[in-house]
Amino acid sequence: MVLRKGNRGQEVKKLQRLLHLYEDGIFGVLTEEAVKNFQKSNGLYADGIVGDKTWSKLEECKSNGIIKSKREIKEIIVHCTATPEGRDYTVDWLRNLHKSQGWSDIGYHYVIYRDGSVHDGRNVNLVGAHCVGHNANSIGVCYVGGCANDGKLTPKDTRTNAQKAALEILLRKLRTLYPKAKIYGHRDFANKACPSFDAKWEYRYI
Repeated sequence: MVLRKGNRGQEVKKLQRLLHLYEDGIFGVLTEEAVKNFQKSNGLYADGIVGDKTWSKLEECKSNGIIKSKREIKEIIVHCTATPEGRDYTVDWLRNLHKSQGWSDIGYHYVIYRDGSVHDGRNVNLVGAHCVGHNANSIGVCYVGGCANDGKLTPKDTRTNAQKAALEILLRKLRTLYPKAKIYGHRDFANKACPSFDAKWEYRYI
């Protein structure tokens, strides 16, 4: 099926899912921009129209796990959701929270759940909204947690063993894609505890 700007429906939602976009089923300006960016990044004619070649490449990238951004990535910034230890939160929950604050989408590019599963957030070809002054050339990675379950949201490294393993694997994959990028924690650029541990030091060997 060929899709283009103006189309609506389940096939558009499928496309948006593959592009890691908010799934509203409407092929609008944001979806068209993401399609063109994807096509440019993968050596396809960037017309914003999704035909057989674009569908095929989207499925191929999905099977490989991680899409490389067309942006120049200089920093990989680790965050936490600043939510209480032991509680589960989803990408959809974060997306709704960020959109309620006036953002166009979830701010992070990847979110790691407490069970160690890695979930796509904002399309990596789009500038994130996770670190003021550093969004244009960075990838935002966030793990669920980061605060003690004490009713005060006291900063605490709440990463489960599964999260620690998944975060290291993801960061290694990202460094392979972006060998010139350096790993930081949000706290290296802001007066915050986030991600509640020293990511720059812990991942200095990656």
